[in-house]
Formats: sequence, C-alpha cells, structure tokens
Amino acid sequence: MAVSFLSSVPSFLPLLPPQTAISPATAHPFHTARVRCGQIKTDAIASNEDRFSRRDVLQGFGGTIALGLLVSSDHMVEPAFAADLIQRRQRSEFLSNIKGTLFTAIKNNPDIVPSLLTLALNDAVTYDKATKTGGPNGSIRLSSEISRPENEKLSAALSFLEEAKKEIDSYSKGGPISYADLIQLAAQSAVKSTFLASAIRKCGGNEEKGQLLYSAYGSSGQWGLFEREFGRSDTEAPDPEGRVPIWGKASVQEMKEKFSNIGFGPRQLAVLSAFLGPDQTAIEELLASDPDVLPWVQKYQRSRETVSQTDYEVDLITTLTKISRLGQQINYEAYTYPVKKVDLSKLKL
Repeated sequence: MAVSFLSSVPSFLPLLPPQTAISPATAHPFHTARVRCGQIKTDAIASNEDRFSRRDVLQGFGGTIALGLLVSSDHMVEPAFAADLIQRRQRSEFLSNIKGTLFTAIKNNPDIVPSLLTLALNDAVTYDKATKTGGPNGSIRLSSEISRPENEKLSAALSFLEEAKKEIDSYSKGGPISYADLIQLAAQSAVKSTFLASAIRKCGGNEEKGQLLYSAYGSSGQWGLFEREFGRSDTEAPDPEGRVPIWGKASVQEMKEKFSNIGFGPRQLAVLSAFLGPDQTAIEELLASDPDVLPWVQKYQRSRETVSQTDYEVDLITTLTKISRLGQQINYEAYTYPVKKVDLSKLKL
C-alpha cells in the first residue's frame, strides 16, 4: 500500500507502525545504526575509528589559515564585515521567530496543511520562463487572484496566514514580512511539521521521542539554502490568468506541460504530489498512470515507507527551494535594521 506524505496529519492514514527499525541501507555509510524510540545509538565502524577523515584535515588547515588572517589584521574584523554579521544575525533571529510562530499556529490547526502547500505552489507557478514574470511574489493574496477557480478553497489558508502575519509584524524590528516570504515559509513549516508528526506517530505518540527520532534521521539540515532565500518582495498587481491549472481537474499531460514551462520535469511533479490537492493518494494514482512519472511516484512511495524518508524528503526540500524563488530578486538585507551605536567616550572603565 502506498504511504501518503500527509498521512501523519490526524485525518489521514498512518505512515508506519511504531517501533519500525531503520534498514542498513538508510544508515550513514560510515556508521551502523540502531533505532529505538527513546534510544538512538550510533556505532562507528572499527576500521574508521582511528583514522583522520579528509574533512578533519581540511578543517584543521582552514582553521590555521583563518587564524593567520585574523592575526595579520590590524582591526581583526573590517567594519563592513562586522555590519554584514550583524545583519545576518538580525535576519536569523527574525526567521527563527517566524518559524516558531508558524509552527505553533500549524500545530493548533493541522488540517490547514494541504491548503498551505497548494497556496505556496499556486503563488509560485504563475512564473513564465519566457517573459520572466510571475512567480512567488505574493500576488495570490490579492482578491482578484485568490478568487480564481484554481484557488478555490484556499481562502481559509490565506486568512490563516493573515492572522499569523499580524503576530509576526508585531515583533519585527525590520518592517512587516512580505506575503511572498510568508507564504513560502508557511509551506516549509507545513512540510517540517508533517515529517515531525510522522516521527512522533512512529514513536507511539511520544512527542519528545519523536522529535529525537526526527532530529537524528530527518533531513532538516537540508533547509539552509531555502532559508537563505529570504527577502522576496510583494507585487501590487495580480499575475496573468491562465497560468495555473486546476489541479483536481487537470490531466497528467497538462500537469507535465505546466511543470515543463517553469523548468521542471516528471521527477519534480511526483515529489510535489502533496501540493496538488488534499488527497495525495488519489493524485499519485493519477500520476502513476503516466509512464514518465510512474518511476518517481514509486521511488517516493518506497522512501516514505522507511524511517528516514531521506530520498523523498531531500528531493522535496530541493524542489521547494527552487520553486520558491522562481523569477524573484532576493533582498538579502530585508528585515535588517540600524543598531544604536554605543558612545565609548561615556563608558567609565
């Protein structure tokens, strides 16, 4: 039986029974692993215990160079570099707070997950490769766009994000968050919360043990590039009509053509099946009728039956990262703010 990505949401079928053991094939290539909820152990292979890895050597070499550069610098850190570090910290702290807000909101309303995924997809796939227009620019928030047939039943997801935005804007020090950013970050939070919920279910509902399992074997570390692409701007005009299929009525060929128009293929179509509507199982049955998409559907279904779900999760994160910035110019200074300077002459040391 195929396993649905959304099956960890209470209203869907369970993924796997608790206490499922990881297969050797999914373990780290240099380690053997034993998985039990509440007890996760890793044993290094004996032949590798006393050997320096290439990473160890490079890290030591890099540290030596970095130390030399610091010692040779009169001021240790140039002002421009220091300012860049401050901005990175500001953005990182803001992003962390946003993820916390979204995680809590989604946890309290898990049924909103499918709509959040489709909302993010539909905002992004308005991108037109030929004209370089459209994309994840927040246009779906506009009444003339959210009311289109392809966005039917997504109004609740938009209202959900409008409430979250009020809270986020209340603590932002660098201006209000754009809808373009918020919509894509909500999709990320929805994806992560679903994988985490899956891990918790595999641990018999024990949240602490499920979090430990997901931390140990999930792919949360793959989100780095996605989170760096933070600083999209909102458009003030709706994107042209006719660019987004009605996923529930479209044929597989129409879906393939749409994905091809934005630079993607059958692989990306299959991995985003959960974004095409609330009934992922039915969607995958339709996609599997196409010989080009079938192998990828089967690949991700097999992956979802494993503890780590690595193939599926990594490809999903990679595809969402690419689709979430189609045609967008990212402002890497967005949400930063000036820091009050300290008058050192007034300090009594």
